[in-house]
Amino acid sequence: MIQATIIPKKKDVHFSLPEDYIGKKIHAIFYVEDEIIDISAVISPKKPSDFFGIFNKEEADEFEKHTQQIRNEWSRII
Repeated sequence: MIQATIIPKKKDVHFSLPEDYIGKKIHAIFYVEDEIIDISAVISPKKPSDFFGIFNKEEADEFEKHTQQIRNEWSRII
C-alpha cells in the first residue's frame, strides 16, 4: 500500500506506480483534509438501553453465565 499527502501546485497530478501494481486494480481517493468529518461527532454514544431485546432468553442466560465465569477468573489468585 502506498499513501502520500500532497499539496498540488496545478490542476493535474501524475503518479508513478511500482512494477508490481501494473495490471492490478488499484484505488485512488482524493479529498481535502478540511473536508474530513470527525466520526465521533456524527455517531452518538450507545446506552445500555439501546441493546435491550437483542438476546433471547436462552442467549441472555448463556451470556450471563459466561460473564460470571469471567468475573470469577478475575478475582482468583494466580
